Amino acid sequence: MEKENKHEIDRRKFLKVLGVGASISATSFYGCRDNMKKSVSGGETEVPTNKMTYRTSPSTGDKVSILGYGCMRLPTISQQKKGETNDIDQDMVNRLTDYAIAHGVNYFDTSPAYCKGFSEHAMGIALKRHPRKSYYIATKLSNFSPDTWSREASLAMYHNSFKELQVDYIDYMLLHGIGMNGMEEFEKRYVDNGMLDFLIDERKAGRIRNLGFSYHGDVRVFDYLLSIHDRVKWNFVQIQLNYLDWKYAKEINPRNTNAEYLYNELQKKKIPAVIMEPLLGGRLSNVHDHIVARLKQRRPEDSVASWAFRFAGSFPGVLTVLSGMTYMEHLQDNLRTYSPLNPLSDEEFAFLEQTAELMMHYPTIPCNDCKYCMPCPYGIDIPGVLLHYNKCVNEGNISENVGDENYRKARRAFLVGYDRSVPKLRQANHCIGCNQCSRHCPQGIDIPHELHRIDGFVEKLKQNV
Repeated sequence: MEKENKHEIDRRKFLKVLGVGASISATSFYGCRDNMKKSVSGGETEVPTNKMTYRTSPSTGDKVSILGYGCMRLPTISQQKKGETNDIDQDMVNRLTDYAIAHGVNYFDTSPAYCKGFSEHAMGIALKRHPRKSYYIATKLSNFSPDTWSREASLAMYHNSFKELQVDYIDYMLLHGIGMNGMEEFEKRYVDNGMLDFLIDERKAGRIRNLGFSYHGDVRVFDYLLSIHDRVKWNFVQIQLNYLDWKYAKEINPRNTNAEYLYNELQKKKIPAVIMEPLLGGRLSNVHDHIVARLKQRRPEDSVASWAFRFAGSFPGVLTVLSGMTYMEHLQDNLRTYSPLNPLSDEEFAFLEQTAELMMHYPTIPCNDCKYCMPCPYGIDIPGVLLHYNKCVNEGNISENVGDENYRKARRAFLVGYDRSVPKLRQANHCIGCNQCSRHCPQGIDIPHELHRIDGFVEKLKQNV
């Protein structure tokens, strides 16, 4: 279990792993927008071509780009016709897909539940325009709702993915969101209805080339699935890994599991890791101003985000690192980072370890903007509220002391920014505490508590002029 093994790779051994430089480099559901469009840029240097770093899958020999395209936050069109629900900007999706493939990206990760259910459809259109052998498509059996747990409903979801993606085989198929609500839910979603055995048979038939799962939450489920590896033969496992979650995931939220443990356990089984949330939902590209200055002092030409991507990519057991690139500037910045990957040195890892420790002093809410909590039955923009609060924390615009020199500026920045980023009818004061959201949060956030706390803070700001 985690408590017994979490220090299996100590600092010295881990630094030794990261020091293998040359050998390494040789080798949600509803959201489609990214609330954090503006990140600290790394400049406008040329985007390299034909220099992408690739990793090889040990089970299939797939040569996979270290940068994977996450399709949970596809670009949208702001102005829509009344009643229209699919607001994905297909032209922009096509452009981003074309650009990514032209610069060496070949792994695209989607789900039937992403982007209001339209992500697979949009990616099917974008990828169909390219030779099938030029990309790997990953999708998921996202049967989260109890009304999709039956074998019939799960099979319908599975077969629909082929239709939407316009393919006759799936390169990487995942059991989605494993561990979010414990072992009992996992058994109902995949064991009692026979779907796990069905997917194994589909792999034997060639309609699935690689079978894995994405892990969120209960470590007992993670440990169980690794314990049956000899029978299932997982080809890969998707985990959350970044330089904050490496050692502090459980401190951020006791429900989470430190990435150090997850990665080490996969290494024992020689199972490749696919990395999600390398930026922790954008939090590691929108850090406190003091952290920005610290990172920029070390590598002035590199973006803040590039540190997180280099960290995730430096592990030799990582097959690909997913990034939800809504904007061309994000795609281009990540391409610069991974074309080719310059792995972290021992000293740079120690520097990031210290940076993570410093970040723990800033009281941000661990929201990844995945929107698994949405839609709120009372119309609250939950991620919008939480991310605005985090933004103000990072910019130093949180103050309750009227006597502070910065109070008036911070008060105005918080209140004005709140009204601009979250419409009044969707703000925290409309939360009634029904708690329908918290059970869906991969980070285990007590969402009603945080909304009520933020609402109380807003009311104090309004009263203390």
